[in-house]
Amino acid sequence: AGMDPATTSKSNHCLDAAKACNLNDNCKRLRSGYISTCSRELSATEPCSRRKCHKALRQFFDRVPGEFTFRLLFCSCKDPACAERRRQTIVPSCSYEDKDKPNCLDLRGACRADHLCRSRLADFHANCQATFQSLTSCPGDNFQACLGSYVGLIGFDITPNYVDASTTSITISPWCSCKGSGNMEEECEKFLRDFTENPCLRNAIQAFGNGTDVSLPPKNPNPAVTVLPKAEKSPILPDDVNDSNTAYDTSVISTCSSLQEQGLKSNNSKEQSLCYSEAQLTTDVMPDQKTFMDPNEGSSWHRESRILLLVPILIPALGL
Repeated sequence: AGMDPATTSKSNHCLDAAKACNLNDNCKRLRSGYISTCSRELSATEPCSRRKCHKALRQFFDRVPGEFTFRLLFCSCKDPACAERRRQTIVPSCSYEDKDKPNCLDLRGACRADHLCRSRLADFHANCQATFQSLTSCPGDNFQACLGSYVGLIGFDITPNYVDASTTSITISPWCSCKGSGNMEEECEKFLRDFTENPCLRNAIQAFGNGTDVSLPPKNPNPAVTVLPKAEKSPILPDDVNDSNTAYDTSVISTCSSLQEQGLKSNNSKEQSLCYSEAQLTTDVMPDQKTFMDPNEGSSWHRESRILLLVPILIPALGL
C-alpha cells in the first residue's frame, strides 16, 4: 500500500510469481480454489475447514507445474511486504497456524499414520538431509529434489512454512514445539532442526530465489550406466555361487556362450582370451576337471602321438 505499482513489481518477485500464475488457466483456477476454500469462515469459532483447505492445497501443488508453484513459494524478497506475501502463499491462518502448538513428535506420529504423508516425509528426509560431502549441503547437490520434497509436505498436518517475514534469514518450521516431550525431548529437537536449521533446505530456497540453481551440475547425480548386450539366454548360476562374484562370472559365461552359439573359430581376440581365462580358472579351482587345451595346438599333439606309436614297428624292420 502506498507504493508505486511499477516499482513494487520490479522489486517484488513474489508478486511477479502471482501474476505469472494468473496468466495460466490451470494455475489460476486451482490457486483461486484453495484460497477461497482456506479463507471461507464457517462460524465464529471455526474460521475455516482445515481438512478441506489441506485437500485443496494438495491438489494445487500436485496438479500445477513447478515452474509456477516453486516461484510462488520460493521467490526472493528484499522487503518485508514481499516476504509476507511469500509467507501467506498457503493461507497460513487456516492451513498452518492453530491456537496452540502441538508437540512435534505428535505431528510426526500423525504423519506416519497416513501412508501418503509417511512417504513424503521420508522423501523430505532423504532429499533434504544436510551433508558435508557436497558443495551445497544437499545430497548430490540436487536442489530440485529437496524443494520438491518440501512442497510434497504441504497440505498435511505437518505442513511447513516460513515462521516470519524476515528478509535477512529464512527459517522454515512446521507449526509445533518440543514442549512436554519428556525423555523424548532430544529426539524431538532433532526432528525440528531438520526444518529450522537445515542448510540444504535453506540453500535450495535461496538458490532458487536468486536464480543461481541453474548453474549447478545436472540434477541426476548418478552416472550413466552402459548396458552390455544381453545373451539370448541368461546363465543360470548354481545355488552355492557367491552373489558377490556374479558380475564377473556372468559376463564371462555370456561372452563364451555367445562365441559358441555363433560358431566362431578360435582366434586371439579379447573375447577368446577371456574364455581361456575362465577355463583356466576352472582348472585351477577344480583339479579333477580335464586340463584345458588350446584348439590350435590339437593337431600338433596328435602328430606326436602317431609318431610314438610307429616307433616299435620300425625298430624290427630296420634290424636294430
